[in-house]
Amino acid sequence: MPALEPVSAEPRDVLRALRRTLDGAGPALALGSPSGLDPAVEAPPGTAAVVTTSGSTGVPKSVVLSRSALIASATATAERIGEGRWLLALAPSYVAGLQVLVRGLLAGHEPAVLSGSFSPAAFAAVTASLHSSIGGERVPVYTSLVPAQVSDLLDAAETDAAVAASLRAFEAILVGGQALPAALRERAEDAGARIVRTYGSTETSGGCVYDGIPLPGVSARIVAGEVQLSGPTLADGYLGEPQRTAEVFVVDDGRRWYRTGDAGELHEGTLHVTGRIDNVIVSGGVNVSLDRVESAVRELPGLGAAVVVPVGDDRWGEASVVVVARNALAAVGVDEDAALAAVRATIAERIGKPARPTRVVAIDRMPLLTSGKPDRAAVRRALAI
Repeated sequence: MPALEPVSAEPRDVLRALRRTLDGAGPALALGSPSGLDPAVEAPPGTAAVVTTSGSTGVPKSVVLSRSALIASATATAERIGEGRWLLALAPSYVAGLQVLVRGLLAGHEPAVLSGSFSPAAFAAVTASLHSSIGGERVPVYTSLVPAQVSDLLDAAETDAAVAASLRAFEAILVGGQALPAALRERAEDAGARIVRTYGSTETSGGCVYDGIPLPGVSARIVAGEVQLSGPTLADGYLGEPQRTAEVFVVDDGRRWYRTGDAGELHEGTLHVTGRIDNVIVSGGVNVSLDRVESAVRELPGLGAAVVVPVGDDRWGEASVVVVARNALAAVGVDEDAALAAVRATIAERIGKPARPTRVVAIDRMPLLTSGKPDRAAVRRALAI
């Protein structure tokens, strides 16, 4: 059983340790929140990394990723979109950032690293230094972002030519971590960015479905409304939690499937994820998917990064609240009352009156996880709900 080596979130530290691990010469990496790991529990043979994260709901998990799973994911990505040099603009202690480094190393190109906090200016500066060639041929460049970063880049690109050029420089920009609003994708494509929507999780070694189509070797199915995924990119399970592993990674006719907990549909081989199965409230006796509500809310001006959270309601039993950063509303000249009126009208028309949120709450700053996703548990704590 290999030992685990805790690694800091510093990109260069992760890169050095990952290079040794992928070569088989180094120990498995403990990433994310390694302080929560039981030192007495050892990783299974072949482990490259154990990524520990509390997730957006605050439930901790330590996902065991093998070398073969990480390599299979990177190889399938290269087969789908091509290979070249990668720019790391995400935290490497979580799977999306980790895979950027894996892809770059396997392609034989040193990954570029955006050091410090993300900003459009810093992103543009690093992007401008990426261009290189081999044998006179240009090496394609790639990166992976979360929707909030794409939004920041697009806003800055309106007045900064260097940022606008950086969006056009990449062969592909993978965008995942959360649903990408259609309006945001249209803005990005209008700006010349080549966006690829990704779907996956730590348990699948990162994104394994691109623009609704599973990567080579990956299969998707719907069982009782739940999206399930299979293939060589699957994690081995959860460290030290055999029961949880058996519940989430099921075997059917000799094949392992990962139960995502997401609701979805398959149409002619294309996967459409509609939200979390467990992110449902009962309002006035009607089941309401908060993911559907949030997706519709994010299409409205100023609410592209809003979060919808459940609240108790004396009359209806349960209801929902839209939480948004104050500066996002100010940027479009909308206050909370006007935003709520627009939200309730849109949700009533698209989903139904029982799904209408009861409030729009503006906060100074949206709390984020290190992965770049909204920290929903922190949002609820801040609102005392």
